[in-house]
Formats: sequence, C-alpha cells, structure tokens
Amino acid sequence: MKRLTRALALFLICTIFCTLPAFSTDKAKVLYKQGLDAEVRGDYEGAYSFYHQAYELKPTDIQYRASFERVRFLASASHVHKGQLLEKSGKLQEALTQFEQALAIDPSSFIAQQEINKISRQLKESLEPAPQPPPNEAAQSALHRRMEEAGGPVELAPIANAPITLKMSEDTKTIYETIGKLAGINVLFDPDYTSRRIRVELNGVTLEEALEITALESKTFWRPVTPNTIFVAADTPAKRKELEQSVIRTFYLTNLSQPNELQDLVNILRTLLDTQRLQQFPSQQAIVVRGTPDQIALAEKLIDDLDKSRPEVVVDVVIMQVQRNKLRDLGITPPTNVSVALIDNTTTSTSTTGSNVGTGNGTATTTTGSTAGVINLNSLAHINATNFQVTVPPATASFLYTDSTTKILQQPQIRALDGQKASLKIGQRVPVATGSFQPGIGGVGINPLVNTQFNYIDVGVNIDVTPRVHGTDQVTLKLAMDVSAVDSFQTIGGIQQPVIGQRKIEHEIRMREGEANIMGGILEETESKSINGIPGLASIPFFKYFFSTENKQRQDNELVFMLIPHIVRAQEVDISNTRAIDVGTANAITLHRTTPPAPDQPVGTTPNRSSAPAPETQPTDQGVAAAPAGSALVSFDPPSLSQAVGTTFTVNVNLAGGQNVYSVPLQILYNPNVLQLVNVSNGPMLSQDGQAVALVHRDDSMMGILQLTASRPPGSSGISGDGQVFTLTFQAKAPGQATLSINRATLKNASMQNIPAGGSQAIVTVH
Repeated sequence: MKRLTRALALFLICTIFCTLPAFSTDKAKVLYKQGLDAEVRGDYEGAYSFYHQAYELKPTDIQYRASFERVRFLASASHVHKGQLLEKSGKLQEALTQFEQALAIDPSSFIAQQEINKISRQLKESLEPAPQPPPNEAAQSALHRRMEEAGGPVELAPIANAPITLKMSEDTKTIYETIGKLAGINVLFDPDYTSRRIRVELNGVTLEEALEITALESKTFWRPVTPNTIFVAADTPAKRKELEQSVIRTFYLTNLSQPNELQDLVNILRTLLDTQRLQQFPSQQAIVVRGTPDQIALAEKLIDDLDKSRPEVVVDVVIMQVQRNKLRDLGITPPTNVSVALIDNTTTSTSTTGSNVGTGNGTATTTTGSTAGVINLNSLAHINATNFQVTVPPATASFLYTDSTTKILQQPQIRALDGQKASLKIGQRVPVATGSFQPGIGGVGINPLVNTQFNYIDVGVNIDVTPRVHGTDQVTLKLAMDVSAVDSFQTIGGIQQPVIGQRKIEHEIRMREGEANIMGGILEETESKSINGIPGLASIPFFKYFFSTENKQRQDNELVFMLIPHIVRAQEVDISNTRAIDVGTANAITLHRTTPPAPDQPVGTTPNRSSAPAPETQPTDQGVAAAPAGSALVSFDPPSLSQAVGTTFTVNVNLAGGQNVYSVPLQILYNPNVLQLVNVSNGPMLSQDGQAVALVHRDDSMMGILQLTASRPPGSSGISGDGQVFTLTFQAKAPGQATLSINRATLKNASMQNIPAGGSQAIVTVH
C-alpha cells in the first residue's frame, strides 16, 4: 500500500506540472479576448489591465506584449483626462490620484508628471505658509516681489459719477480744471503746454466723454497718472511718445500650424498698430508687444480674431471593385481529320558468316521490316489492304462550367487641416530600372544595362487631398487618386520591366458636409463565344453538342470611387470678431469706451473687487430687475443661494420674453475673492430647433468680469420664447457674500439689430 500511495502521489504531481502550462496558456487567451472586448468598448484602462495580465502569464508571446504596449498610452491618457476634469472642478486630491495612476501606467507621460508637480505645489501652498527666503536671496526675492506687485495700466477712477453738463468759453486750462472739480479729480499740465481760449458745450456726458471732447477742441491729449489724477499736454507726436503710458505684454499663440503664420500675424500687428516695438519668439510661438494700453488692447483683439483653430475635414474614400468571370465549355469534339499512310509489308533477311579469335565460328542474321510511307517499286504489283495504315484521332467530350466573383473594398479615412495637403499610400513600391540600355556584347556574360539606376513607383492606392472649408457645411476638395497594379512584365534591353495598369482621377469639386459623391465609375464587359466541330452538324440544335464543342466566356469588371467629406472642426467666428470698433485717428490709436460704470457701483472702484464682503442687499423681486415694457428679461436661477466653502454649484441664466433672438452677448460681474468660475455651458433655448450654438466666453478672474456670447449658426433664424441660455458653474473659494449681476445685456436678432433687455442680480452667500 505504501508503494501504491507513493506512485499515485508521484503521478498526481507529474500531471499537475504537465497541465499547468496549458492552463496558463488558456487563461492568457481568455484575458486577451477580454482585453479586445474592452478596447472595442473604449475602456482602455480595462483593456490595458487584461493585456498586461495575459502578457505576465505568457511573456514569450509577442502578440500579448504588443497589445498592452499599444494600449498603454491610451490608458494613461484616460486617467489624465479624468484628472484634468477633477482639477477644473476644484477636487485637487482626487485629481492628483488620477495623475499618479496615469504616471504609474506610462512613466514616460510628461503631461502627467507636469500635473502632479503643479497640484502638489498647490496643495503644499494651501497647507503651509510661504517660507522666508534666506538672506543671500533677499535681493532676488525683492525683485521678484516687485514684479509680482507691479500693476497694469492706470485706470481713471473719478469720485463723482454724475453726468457733466457744462457750457463755457474759457481758457483750456480753466475748462480742464472745471471738469476735474465736477468729477473730483486732479488735473496737471505739461510745463511746455500753452493754453488757448476755446468754447465747449457739454450736456449730460460722462467724465471720459467730457475730457475727450475738450481734448479734441483744444488739440491736446490727456493720460491718467493716478486713479484720480490726469496729465494734459499738447497733442504732438513727440509729446505722445514722451508722455503716453507704455505697457508690455506677451501673447502666446495656440493655433499656429505653419511657421509663416507667426510672421504674417506679426506683420499685421506692426502695420495696424503702427509700432515697431514688437518681437516674435518662434520657439514658443509667442509675440512680445510694447505700446500704449489702447495698442495692447487692440493687439489682444486682433490676436483673438486671427489666432483661431483651423478647420479640419475627415474624408471617407470608398473604392469598390467587383470582378466576375463566367466560362462554359460544353460538347463532344469528334475527329476532324483522318490520315492514311502507304507502307511496304515485305521483310528482308540477311545472314553473315565469319570467324572470331577466341570465340570460334558464328552466323548473324539481320531482318529489315516495313517503313510507313515507303514502298518498293517491285511491290506495286502486289498492293493490297495490308499496305495501307489509317490514323483516326480520338473524340473529346467537354463538360466545364466556371463562375468566379472577386470583390475588393477599400475604405480609408483621411483627416486634413484646411488648406493643407494630406496623402495616403496603400500598396507596394515597385523598382523600375532606368539608365542607358544596349544589347549584349560578345555573347553571354556581358551586362546589357549600362549606368544602372532604379526608381521606385508607388503601386496600389495613392490619394492626395487638399480640403478648403467654406462656412460650416461646405467643403472644396482638390483630389488626386491613383489606383494601380502590376499587370505584366516586359523585357526591354534584356531587362524585365513591370507594366503597370493605372486608373487615375484628378479634379476639384465643392461638396456639402456628409454628401456622397461618385468620382468615377468604370464598367468593363467582355463576352466571347467560339464553336469547334464538324461543319453543318455543328449547327443542328441539340445534336450539335454531339458533333461540336461550344465555348462561352464573359468577364465583367466594375470600379467605383466615392468621396464623403465630414467637417470635424469648423471656423470659429463670433460677433466680437467681426464688429467694427473706433481706434482713433491716423496719428494715434485710442479706444473710446461706450459703456459707463454700473449705476449702483461707486465710481473709482472695480466691481466686486473689494476683499471685504459685499454689504447685505436684498434685491427686489428676489434679485430680478424689472425690464422695460415690451423688452426681454435676463435673470439668474436661483436668485439667491447659500454654499459651503469648497463646494461647486451651478447657476442658470434664463431669458424671458425673447423675440427673434439670434445672439445673446452678456457681461456678468462677480466677486473673484469669494467665487471662482469653473465652467460655462450652453442652455437648450437657442438650440431648441436642433441648430448648433457657438459659445464664446472670456473670464477675467482677477477683475471678476465674465464675457459671454451664444450665437446661432449664420443664415439661421432667431428664436422666440423663454428658456435657459447659459449654465454657470462656480466654486466657493472663501466665506463672504457675492453678488452676481448682469452689467450689460444687449441681445441681437437675426438682422443683427439690438433687442432691448433688462438684467438682474443673484446673491450667493458662502459660509
């Protein structure tokens, strides 16, 4: 029993060790299939996990390794994308976890490492006070602090905000000083300025309008020195260059695709801004501009207008080829000829006698038979049936039917930028010998090719496409398509050269987005019929198959090219990019402001800029201001809410009483010390008929000013009724009370005319 037990144990151990590799192989296959399913579903993280497990079970299988290495980048990018969304919503710790997972999957992910460093620094700064610099770095820290504390251009902030009404004929200095006293500002004059007497009439104008009118009448210009002080000088180029404010700013461009585009933009800025103090930095795609505040503001607008992402097009190219060959060979081929040959039947015997040394005497006899087609003259008198040989070839029966069909479908996709050429080549590169040819010299062994050179020709499917997008729904395609194959070979000068069959199309067409266009259809039909048999009998119905063979052959070849363009990114142009603005005169660029400060905002302060909490206010009708009769009303929903610090919440911007609304541009003010804007999204109102709505927003997080514009597609009609236009997502930063107010609401109809609208306010309390 002991021996039997040991034998069974040894058998079980051997069985386990023998089946273990097979079990691992089967499990690896299962994991690999699960990874394929996850990849098809777009679950790249799960696919990476399955592929990696399969590779660990069977590391010698190159297919498993190639799969998990291929999905590694996609899985890492998925974690990076999730982390960026969490970072925007203010969940820094969760975002840091996602970025760390991305870096663990793909250690070469530079973007993941960047985000980890940035978030770690933010978390450390929020938990620990800023360290004091060592003494040897004090001077450097002072310079850095000086730059951090450097402000932007000085803005005039008068104490009084009452409209100015003034009619007087006095000296220029007296008029400036009078306007300054009415607005509560100080007025300084250039020592070189010589005043003169002028007459001004001002009726209900703002401070800046009064100063501009006075400067135009007196041929002077003014600039703010402090928020409540202006400096006046004669309007000459020398004085402007000497006294005007100078601002420097760096613009980083994000949508350049060609090196010459940066130079083109620099040339535009130099020409329109009339300044040479502009420098480009190609390696960072940046432009550094120095000029007056108005020149810098205009440069920002021009860069925003021109630095747009270029449209992109995906072109589906469908190549369909169907070949069908039919062959029928039917019938009995009878003998078509009989041959008769004359032969001689007589035989001749010859005997030879002799002696050989060592072998003795012997006799040899030789017999000569008949030869076909040869007869002796002596035998002519004795010719009979045995002297003739008749040869009849055999009959052949053929029963053959062949039907073969070949279908070729190629459906590549090409994605190209607007105006940029994209190429696709599928096939082989066939060498073709070129040079000087000559026949062989002196026989074998002489090379018939002199100066041997080889060119390679692309054989297969070769596509070159250059798209040009027009608006949002039309595309012009400049296309060259070449479908070729090696048909045969031909010997030229002793060298075998390929003969390439080619089907080529070159044209330029304009199509609508998603429109299918057949570029060229080629249909070839070849049919042949042959009969081989006995004349006369081969024409008798039915019996002809016993005395002849009929061969029928038919070949059909159909080739179709089709194009389907899809616009995946259209040109982004809104009203702010196309509207005309006043930029002053040919001698000086100045921007004239047309929007006065909000009536409930003290003059000289920036809305919601104060670090102290806003005073407790109770807006009428829960924060909704009354709109003029017959006009639209823009309001917040909810009009008041309370949130805890660190939470994220949404506020809807609704429109009531809209008539033929095409575009909704708004300016919303908020307290940046209490709230932080996280996201802006479209509401369903302007897109209720299925049209795509373009959303453009610009957030000044330092000033607390949010510019919003939602526009319907060009050529579409307006929308009437009530509904939600925007959804704003904020994060509560610090305790306090913030007021959301619509500072400017000027709606546009389909004819780009203004629609009167009233605004409202909302109160957000953060605790």
